[in-house]
Amino acid sequence: MPSVDVSWLAIIVAAAVNMIVGSVWYSKDVFGKEWTKLTGRKVEAMTGGGTGYGVAAVGALVQSWILAHFVIYAGSDTFWRGLVTGFWLWLGFVAIIMAVNAVFEDRPWMLWKINAGYFLVVLLINGGLLAVWQ
Repeated sequence: MPSVDVSWLAIIVAAAVNMIVGSVWYSKDVFGKEWTKLTGRKVEAMTGGGTGYGVAAVGALVQSWILAHFVIYAGSDTFWRGLVTGFWLWLGFVAIIMAVNAVFEDRPWMLWKINAGYFLVVLLINGGLLAVWQ
């Protein structure tokens, strides 16, 4: 893999975007109520700190770092091109994997839509952000 210079500030901002979108996406006013119903979790279990938020934050940083590399490898130098790069990565590595898991776990497609939709929004925004912030 070729070595590239990435902006660590951009990666940190992209990770923050990931966490902010997640907090809004899974809030009870957006998809949180439906998500808890489909997963059998309680809303109260989703509030506060904990291991889940730690894993999510580290995952957001790693995802942003890897996305920054793919944006550069793809030659994405505009917001739109970065958005397209994010879309293709979502389709190939998130949407399909989550769909296969949903089928084999016999999960409702609405749960796939909520979870995969969150990653679609994050990868689109962050693909564009990282493309213009090189």
